[in-house]
This record gives sequence, structure tokens and C-alpha cells, in this order.
Amino acid sequence: MKPQSKAYLFGVSAVLLWSTVATAFKLSLRHMEPIQLLFYASIASVFILFLVLVAQGHLKTVKSVPRSELVFCAGMGLLNPCFYYWVLFKAYDLLPAQEAQPLNYTWAITLSILAVPLLKQHLRKIDLLAIGISYFGILVIATHGSPFALHFSDGYGVLLALGSTLIWSLFWIFNTRSQIEPVVGLFLNFLFALPVIGVITWLTTGFMIESADGLYGAFYVGLFEMGITFVLWLKALRLTDSASKVANLIFLSPILSLFLIHFIVGEEIHWSSGAGLILIIAGNAVQQMGKKRSLA
Repeated sequence: MKPQSKAYLFGVSAVLLWSTVATAFKLSLRHMEPIQLLFYASIASVFILFLVLVAQGHLKTVKSVPRSELVFCAGMGLLNPCFYYWVLFKAYDLLPAQEAQPLNYTWAITLSILAVPLLKQHLRKIDLLAIGISYFGILVIATHGSPFALHFSDGYGVLLALGSTLIWSLFWIFNTRSQIEPVVGLFLNFLFALPVIGVITWLTTGFMIESADGLYGAFYVGLFEMGITFVLWLKALRLTDSASKVANLIFLSPILSLFLIHFIVGEEIHWSSGAGLILIIAGNAVQQMGKKRSLA
């Protein structure tokens, strides 16, 4: 198999797995609190990432990470997974999955905005157009199709969903300063964050959950949302001859996710969720087109 064909295979596998996680979030949250889901999913993630490092022969790399980088990874662990997923899961707890999932998908637009003050990058006209399209899509979803009335279905839930994109974007911007191999860095983020998440869980909800079904969901989330799917995506990006060929596959994920949310979670998909999602995807696509033109 040619490298590009392998890249597509890894990329499609990652996208298919990512499209299932919104459903897994919602089903798991029927049996546990958001911080409990984060705690048990993080345990699964640390375990699977450890196995990946063993398989890749990178355990020696972990042992040789400088102390300054270890401190950096511990700090980044507070952003992701600790605060990011806690906020995201709380948003899913408050909102229908069909709303929370597209809103979280705007992280690429948030990243572009934050890159201006933090990375000294500039917004082009096409970036502003992309931002306008995507955030109008947010209004359509959040107001159930009445964007000019500004009557939000759950303002706090919407704020949390958008706040999660802020945390996620900050995590990736700050990580541009790290020289650690990505999977090693992610493993250390989760490893250092796990005790903090455990203490928060103990002080707030405790560790007891209503049903073992919640645990199954948490381990699924830890395995695929936080663990192996990230590795598959990195592998795809390394094998491809053009990152945009693989990156464009991500547009399939939220569309597939809506079908799973409908047929498995049982939510009736509101027309505004579909329309808003199309606008958000269009905004991301416009931004990608702008990047291609600037590189041409």
C-alpha cells in the first residue's frame, strides 16, 4: 500500500472513531457526573497511551524528558485533560448532543483568533469571513433557528461549549513551544492531570456511579476520544504528502456524528442543528481555502 493510501486509511479510521464520541459522551453522562466521566476516562487514556509508548519504543524517551519539560507538561495537563474535558462534559450534560458537538467544532476558528495576540499572526479578510460564517452558525444552533431573536436554548451550556474551544485552542498554542514527541507529551499531560482530577472528583461527587454502563462508556471515551484516535491521526499526518488532504477528512466527523446521535442517543435532529453545522463547516472550509491560497 502506498504511503498516501495508508494516510487515508489512518485518517478515515480516526474520523470514524471521533464521530462516535459525542454519542458516547451523552450515553455515559446518563450514569455519572461530568467530573466522574473525566476521571474514569483519564484512567483508560493513561493506560492505552502507556501501551502505545511501549509498542513504539518511546518509554526511554519519557525517562529522558528534562525537568523543565516535565513541569510544562504538568501545567498543560491542567488545561487538557483537566479543565478542557471537565468543561466540555458539563456542556454535554446541559445541552443536547446535537448542539454541543457542532459548537465544540468551532475550536479551529477560536484558534485563529487567539493566534493573533499570542502568536503575533494576522487575520486576513478571508479569515474574518470564515469567522463570521462559523459564528452565525453558532447563533443558529444556540437559538434553535432564531439567531436575530437571541433567545438561547441554554445560555450557560452554550457558554461552556464555546469556553471549551478556548481552553483547547490555548492548549495547542502553548504546545507549539514544546519539543517533546507528541504522544509522549500527551501521555505526560494525562499522567500528571490524573491525581488532580481524582482529588476534584473526591471533593465534589465522589467515585460511586449509578451503573457499570457508565464505566463502559468512560473507558470507550478514554480509549478513542483521548487515546488511540489521536495516535491514528498523527500517523495519517506523517504519512501523507499533503496535510490538507487528510485534514479535509475531519469535515466528515460532525456529519456522521449527527446520524449516530439520532439513531443511538435518540435525539430528534432539529433543522437548526443541521443548518448551523453546515455554516460552521463552511466557515472552516473557507479558512482552509484561504490557507491554501496563501501557500500557493
